[in-house]
Amino acid sequence: MVKPIAPIADAISRVSSSNNFFNDGRKIVCVARNYKSHCQETGKPIPEKPIFFLKPPSSMVMFPRPILIPEDTLVEHEVEFGVVMGRTARNIPEDHAMNYVRGYTLAIDVTARKMQRELAKEGLPWTIAKGMDTFCPVTKLIDVSEIPDPQNVNFELYVNNVLQQTGNTSQMIFPITKLISEASKYMTLQKNDLMLTGTPSGVGPLRIGDRVKIALNIDQAHSEFFCVPFPTKHQGYVQFK
Repeated sequence: MVKPIAPIADAISRVSSSNNFFNDGRKIVCVARNYKSHCQETGKPIPEKPIFFLKPPSSMVMFPRPILIPEDTLVEHEVEFGVVMGRTARNIPEDHAMNYVRGYTLAIDVTARKMQRELAKEGLPWTIAKGMDTFCPVTKLIDVSEIPDPQNVNFELYVNNVLQQTGNTSQMIFPITKLISEASKYMTLQKNDLMLTGTPSGVGPLRIGDRVKIALNIDQAHSEFFCVPFPTKHQGYVQFK
């Protein structure tokens, strides 16, 4: 049972408006197939090493702004635990990785699935299917001190108050330290960059008019969740048939 922490406007944030990952982050590094349950539901093999892709920072949106749904295409939700970098990281060993983290967020990797499949079928990049405006809803920053064990966090996603996705970060194939270390071998991770760490099973459609809510358990002992709702609205100028 989700127990919202109210008011949402006072939610867990130690960030000043002038130094916010939402405004200052330069990239969103995403991880594909990092939960076995999601690999199984998609019929994809479990990867031997992390699979990375990027979303543009312009895709981020915060409550109360809505998720804009393109017309005539299938759009799906993927709830993901997010890690926000606290300083520049390059070639970081795993055992030092957490020293570079400033906090956490919960996000939705919104995906235009029909578009993604069509582009992939042609062997083309599917950045657009992942990177449209509002396709990365995020909560406010949760300070690193609020989550002492980021590898044991429950998180959930609801559509119209019906539970669709639930997971725990302990179920990751590659832990956060591995993801940071591996990504930093190839690209410099900068302060306020966001890393989305993969989605569990339960991925499903989002439709115009739906209300999607994401919830993060920040206190395992008391089962208290930090909840943020996002409405969905029609975005009429994008079509993909």
